[in-house]
Amino acid sequence: MEEHSHHHDHNESGHSHDISNLSGRKIFWVTLLNATITIAEIVGGILSGSLALLSDAVHNLSDTLAIALSYFANKIAQKPKDKRLTFGYKRAEILSAFINSSVLLAISMTLIVEAIKRFQNPEEINSSLMLVVALIGLIANFISVFLLERDSHENLNIKSSYLHLISDTVSSVGVLIGGLAIKFWGIVWIDPLITILISMYILRETWNVIKKTVSILMQSSAELDYNSIKIDVEKIEGVKNIHHVHSWLIDEKTIFFEAHIDIEDQLLSHVEFIYEKITHLLKEHYGVSHVTLQAEVNCCEDKNIIKV
Repeated sequence: MEEHSHHHDHNESGHSHDISNLSGRKIFWVTLLNATITIAEIVGGILSGSLALLSDAVHNLSDTLAIALSYFANKIAQKPKDKRLTFGYKRAEILSAFINSSVLLAISMTLIVEAIKRFQNPEEINSSLMLVVALIGLIANFISVFLLERDSHENLNIKSSYLHLISDTVSSVGVLIGGLAIKFWGIVWIDPLITILISMYILRETWNVIKKTVSILMQSSAELDYNSIKIDVEKIEGVKNIHHVHSWLIDEKTIFFEAHIDIEDQLLSHVEFIYEKITHLLKEHYGVSHVTLQAEVNCCEDKNIIKV
């Protein structure tokens, strides 16, 4: 039996979306804007008695921390592999996305509880102050969302921070509408209602990020068509069977793939050509980044593609 492990790296470093352009002006303005909104809404929320403003303030505080955490996590992810972390540091971004989303999930649930209490015991609200602060928050959030919009499409880490910002933009619109309703129609209960609606929206959005990050951290299989891979690989001359496949993701884009391949007994130098064909297939047609193959000659009794 000939056994050999073959590794192929396909532009792994290129998969980590470089947000170094987020450093300079972008990170400064986004952080400054969110810090300003937070202070304004905490003061405005306390003075006006608006729970919706205070909920926005808490969200914006978490935004400021989220952007900073995402930024530093991305910087860590850029670090090259070393002897201690042979897979590299890309998981730092997944951890950041998980932490950001989990914090926002907890905050949203807390706000729902507080809003329900407010329904039971309505409080007087200064709608004029509420409107002014909400408008300031809305403008600042629009600017922050604009700055991060492009980066959010290609990076789960940045998306988690972007969701913080987009949720606060929606939140500010809601608070603004609530302030108008309280000012002109005296509908005080709209304040906790808006808080609940905003929190429910955020719960749904962050839950999707949490599910994906947990899946990656739990080494769940990549979403590949394994039956098609089996058919395509076994069409390659010299390959009798592919089995015991394992796949996982380092981040949302970098797929690792390993498998046993059953081949005809032949020279190791000939096996290298088979490796190259399989690696090329997986790389070009299935988006796999790193391939490890183990060649066997009638070794494993279990020939199932996935061993459980």
